[in-house]
Amino acid sequence: MGAFTTRPEISGTFGVATSTHWIASSAGFGILERGGNAFDAAVAMGFVLHVVEPHLNGPGGEVPAILYTADDDRTQVLCGQGTAPAGATIEHYKSQGIDLIPGSGLLATVIPGAFDAWMLMLRDHGTMNLREVLEPAIYYARSGHPMLERVSLSIEGLAEMFRTEWPSSAAVWLPDGAVPQPGALFCNPALADTWERLLAESEAAKTREAQIDRARDAFYRGFIAEAIDDYLKTAEVMDGSGARHRGVLTGDDMAGWQASYEPPLELDYEGWTLSKTNSWGQGPVLLQTLQLLSNTGIGQMPVEGSDFIHTTIEAIKLAYADREAYYGDPDFYEVPMDRLLSSDYARMRAGMIGADASDQTRPGRLAGLEHLADAAIARVADLAEVAVGADAGEPTMAHLANRRGDTVHIDVIDRWGNMVSATPSGGWLQSSPIVPGLGFALNSRAQMFWLAPDLPSSLAPGRRPRTTLTPSMARHEDGTRMAFGTPGGDQQDQWQLIFFLRLVHGGMNLQEAIDSPLFHSQHFTPSFFPRRALPGQMMIEENAGKDVIAALRARGHEVNVAEEWSVGRLTAAARGSDGIMRAAATPRLMQAYAVGR
Repeated sequence: MGAFTTRPEISGTFGVATSTHWIASSAGFGILERGGNAFDAAVAMGFVLHVVEPHLNGPGGEVPAILYTADDDRTQVLCGQGTAPAGATIEHYKSQGIDLIPGSGLLATVIPGAFDAWMLMLRDHGTMNLREVLEPAIYYARSGHPMLERVSLSIEGLAEMFRTEWPSSAAVWLPDGAVPQPGALFCNPALADTWERLLAESEAAKTREAQIDRARDAFYRGFIAEAIDDYLKTAEVMDGSGARHRGVLTGDDMAGWQASYEPPLELDYEGWTLSKTNSWGQGPVLLQTLQLLSNTGIGQMPVEGSDFIHTTIEAIKLAYADREAYYGDPDFYEVPMDRLLSSDYARMRAGMIGADASDQTRPGRLAGLEHLADAAIARVADLAEVAVGADAGEPTMAHLANRRGDTVHIDVIDRWGNMVSATPSGGWLQSSPIVPGLGFALNSRAQMFWLAPDLPSSLAPGRRPRTTLTPSMARHEDGTRMAFGTPGGDQQDQWQLIFFLRLVHGGMNLQEAIDSPLFHSQHFTPSFFPRRALPGQMMIEENAGKDVIAALRARGHEVNVAEEWSVGRLTAAARGSDGIMRAAATPRLMQAYAVGR
């Protein structure tokens, strides 16, 4: 076993906030100190993250969140995932010469969902007015913030394309024509102007709730929607296919959409009840994998050993094969989630885990749905031959890709016990050109649809793409509650699974579980363009130890070894039955923070 060190988790009774950027963590805790609740703080953090980590998320993106309200003891999912526009048909995309939706550009855009989700959270559960929670973001956009090295590198890698193909992005990201240097003060005055105008229009209303609703109108039916509509009517831009295309999003699409609440999908495991999104996100794979692992003796395996890692990786392969075959928007397709999460099905699937690694794609063959399993298997071979154009997706770590976007994550608990777990993403600076005059770009989440008919995740107007964004919440039978999550595309539920298993079976605290060497499978079809699987492959941090890595290779795993402290950006916050709150954030990439008192 490799050596690793851990930092202590923080604790307190006032409130805690974790985020993938220190400025956002500070902004959120400042809201808590001023009397705001967890929902006020999460909204403020979300808008600050749009400013300070624009390579990871933006206002034109999306945000799923899980909320716990202490006064009514209720857990809800807030769906801030926008849907496909009316013009997003398979026939239209095929007519454009597209067989696989590109990872960047305007064809990859769905309705922006983040803004309305933040507004619903603030209106229905927050206490502060819109100006109070937007002021930190406006300040950093107007007055500036230290440019992160990774933002600078992202801009540098795309600078020539910005200049030649996306001039509206060049105007924002290349001030004075030069790449902003790491540590230099960087401003986005166009975004600050957008939020100031939105506030001016919203504050014509008298009540807090009415002001928030006017802001929603300004974004989806007012000047922001008009700017997006005007731009997309004529814009034809270079995208990830290597060609120029127009988008299909319109102002009418935006006017007809709003964020929504729904019950979480839940599973009981070892005294915990875990809450996740439904199958419009990948969240159920965490529940499926836990259900499967409950039949493997995982609780008796040392959580840093090769048996634990092998068994977990093989279970992940099986659950993710089901994700690829069966998940999609349940409003449009009858996803067989009851069967996928059943104990009988999990027991059968667990019996497929052998002593050696499998390099096969093995979705379950559910009665009446065998064609979906066959289609998922066939895609692995078909996509191995797909030609790749411009590179822009979301698989998430610097050592995996240099020009791709990523995601951020937020956890907040306040003194009253309210909790938020949110995973904002999309609309990053790599996804599509800046909408002129607004200071932000649109998302590229449509790349998760398939352009084959009659699949759970086939492209169709009004459908939600099967997103990778997957916040988590859990409650223990002793009264402890926990919010946790991570950026990381297809790795999100893998890293969260490992974190959770190490808490439950390894007896670790939050920080120890986060700091332990991480690993993930690369075996299955990924969610991002060009969607090529790497059968049999996995990645693990080198501090897992030479003996562990050698044992995994001996069992048939094709192991890609990453540098220590380089995989995953987990954060977590918990409130015990005694009222003491604890929080932890990863030291990886030296960017995530946990604050509290």
